[in-house]
Amino acid sequence: MSNHVFIFDTTLRDGEQSPGYSMDLNEKLQMAEMLDGMGVDIIEAGFPAASKGDYESVYKVSQQVKSATVAGLCRALHKDIDAVVNAIRPAHRKRIHTFISTSPLHMKHKLQVEPERVLEMIKESVSYARQHCDEVEFSAEDATRSDHDFLCRAIETAINAGALVVNIPDTVGYTVPEEYGALIKMLRNRVPNIDKAIISTHCHNDLGLAVANSIAGVAAGARQIECTVNGIGERAGNASMEEIVMTFRTRADILPFDTGILAEKIMPASKLLTQITGFAVQPNKAIVGANAFAHESGIHQDGMLKNASTYEIMTPESVGRDKSDLVLGKHSGRNAFRTKLVTLGFDFDDEELNAAFERFKDYADRKKKVSDDDLIVIASSKDGLPKERIRFVSLGVKSGSYGPQEAELELEIDGEKKKAKANGKGPVDACFKAMRVLVRHDDAILSNYELKALTSGSDAKGEVNIKLSEHGHSYSGIGVDGDVIVASVRAYIDALNRLLAGRNVLPVKKAN
Repeated sequence: MSNHVFIFDTTLRDGEQSPGYSMDLNEKLQMAEMLDGMGVDIIEAGFPAASKGDYESVYKVSQQVKSATVAGLCRALHKDIDAVVNAIRPAHRKRIHTFISTSPLHMKHKLQVEPERVLEMIKESVSYARQHCDEVEFSAEDATRSDHDFLCRAIETAINAGALVVNIPDTVGYTVPEEYGALIKMLRNRVPNIDKAIISTHCHNDLGLAVANSIAGVAAGARQIECTVNGIGERAGNASMEEIVMTFRTRADILPFDTGILAEKIMPASKLLTQITGFAVQPNKAIVGANAFAHESGIHQDGMLKNASTYEIMTPESVGRDKSDLVLGKHSGRNAFRTKLVTLGFDFDDEELNAAFERFKDYADRKKKVSDDDLIVIASSKDGLPKERIRFVSLGVKSGSYGPQEAELELEIDGEKKKAKANGKGPVDACFKAMRVLVRHDDAILSNYELKALTSGSDAKGEVNIKLSEHGHSYSGIGVDGDVIVASVRAYIDALNRLLAGRNVLPVKKAN
C-alpha cells in the first residue's frame, strides 16, 4: 500500500458552513488559488444544489484551479448530482461526492426510510454519478454510529456501483482514535471489494479528537483525509489540515506518510483565511496560533537561546512563519532579558543589568504586554520605573441616536486634577478628543482600537486594546471595565503614559 495520503480540503464547503464564515465568490477564488498552490489534492468547492451562489462558486473555482481535483457535494439524488456535473464541468480534474446516512438514528429520524431502501439509493446514485464522471466518492454519513454489518453492505454496494473513494465520516465527532482505527480495519477485513477503492476519513472535532482520529484512520489503512485550514467547520470544526500535515512531517519515524503539501505555505493559507472570514485563530492553536512559537517562561527561553530544539519540535520557517518569538513578560528570565537588551543596543555590566531586570519585573507584573519600546524606556530609566503621569478620575458622557455625543473627562495629570469637555462622532470619539485637550499629543495617531467582551451577558466586562503611534514608535494600552466607554478611556491612558515615557528616551524615526 502506498504511503501517500491524499489531502481533500473542504474549507470552501464544510468549513464555510461554520456560522459567520460565509465567503463571497472572490474570497472563495482567493482561497482556492492558495489551496491549489500549496499542493492540496482535492478541493471540495461547495454544494452546487444548495443555492445559485454555491453553484456559481463551484463553477468558477473549476475554471480557475490548475492542478487539484475539484469536487462538488451532493445528496443521493439525481437533481443534486446533475447540479454537480454541470458545476464542475470546466475542471481539469473533477469528482462527484455523494452521500447518504447509514446510521439507524439518521435513517429512522432524518431520512425516514428503511435500510434496504438506503442501499438501493446508494446503488442508484453512485451508478448515475459514475455515468457522468470517472471519479466518484461515496460518504456514509454518521458512519461511526452505524451498525457494522450494514455499513459493510453500504460500502460494498457503493464500490460495486463505481465509487473509487469511500468516506467513513465521524459526522458528529463521537468516536475516539482506537475505536476509529478499529472501524477502518474492520472494513478492510470484511468488505470483499475494498481493495478497489481508497478509504477516506472525515472527522469532526466535537470531542477535540478530529486530528487524532484521522491519523488513527490512516494508520489503519485509510489513504485520504478530509480536513480544513485552521480546522474550521460545522460546530467544533473539522480536522485541521496544518496539524495533520505537520504531524506526519514531524513524526515520520512512526507515521511514515507523505501528503505532498508545501508546508511553508501553511501560515500564509491560515492568514488568508482569517483575513477573509474576520475570525482569528485562538492564540494557543497548534502550528498557526500566535503563541505556537512564542516563549515567555524563563526556563524555556534559556533553553531556546542555547538550542531551539529543546522546546520546539519543528522550525517556524517550516510552516511559513518568520521566526520564534521570545516574549518578555513577568515569567521571563535574566538570560532572555540580557539577550533582548543587546539586540536593542544596550551593553550593561552585571550591576546595571540586575537593576534593569528588577525594573522590568516590576513593570511586567503590572502590564500584560511589554514591547521593545517599553524595554528601551525601562532600560533607560535608571532611577526607577517611568512614572504614570496620567490617572483616571471620572467620566460623564452624553450619548444616543441624536447628537452631538459629548464627554466630560477628569484626569489627574502630574498630580493635578484637570477637566475637559469635547464633542465627537460617538462617545468614544468624544472621550479621546477630550484626552487630546487635556494632554497635548498632536502628532500621535490612534492606529488600532479593539473591543471584546470578557464575559457573556448584557453586564459583560469589556476589554479594550488600543495602539498609539508617534514618530515611528507604537505604544499599546489595555483597559478593562464593566462600562466599555470607561474601558476605552483606561486603555487610552495606559497607551498615553507609555508614549510620554518613551518621548524622553526614544529617537524620532524617519518615515520610509
